Amino acid sequence: MQLFYEENITPMQMSLSAENMRHIVQVLRMQIGESFLLTNGLGIKCKATIASISKKDCVVTISELEEVPKPTPEISLAIAFTKNTNRIEWLLEKITEIGVANIYPLHTKRTEQLYPKKERLKHILVSAMCQSKQYHLPFLHDINTLEKLLVEEKSNQKFIAHCIEDEKQTLLQIAAPNKSSLILIGPEGDFTKEEVSLCLQQDCKPVSLGNNRLRTETAGLVAVTILNQIESK
Repeated sequence: MQLFYEENITPMQMSLSAENMRHIVQVLRMQIGESFLLTNGLGIKCKATIASISKKDCVVTISELEEVPKPTPEISLAIAFTKNTNRIEWLLEKITEIGVANIYPLHTKRTEQLYPKKERLKHILVSAMCQSKQYHLPFLHDINTLEKLLVEEKSNQKFIAHCIEDEKQTLLQIAAPNKSSLILIGPEGDFTKEEVSLCLQQDCKPVSLGNNRLRTETAGLVAVTILNQIESK
């Protein structure tokens, strides 16, 4: 069954949002008695069966409601958004499909784009969550500075990927399983030496993502993929 997102799911019966109603009734042409899955992005999973359809409303009956545990340990990505919004949207879609708990847009000295429209980005996250049949929506945080993020973020292990020549292990070598992880990815011009130094002082471990120099959004995707591979072993 297809999965749809409803921010507020109520027991017994509920009306679908206008967006879901249009897609389910007008695009998919589903009829009374047909069923699909709903989630609120907070772990709720339930079966919804169409009870009635009118011009302005689609009422569904809720059954088989359960709470899906949140994937652990959590993987968090802090990344400086680039000015190419399409690439950032692509990144958010892919890391949601792969699995990520938190996304922190970073404001660094060389950040090109502070923040695209948050509602547009949330829509992309929701679509990717439903497409990949997950029940926990990644949390998209407001834009953050390095200084504030490093103090407030409580992951068990923190990493910074940068291009400055230095002694670094690969993320695959150094990341430990069964620990929550935060990986920091800089802008197209990379972190400054001062920013890297600040991160190292806050117990971030410097890592390499491979021999090739990667675009920001590619680096973010690679990092999240590697951390998920470590957890799946």
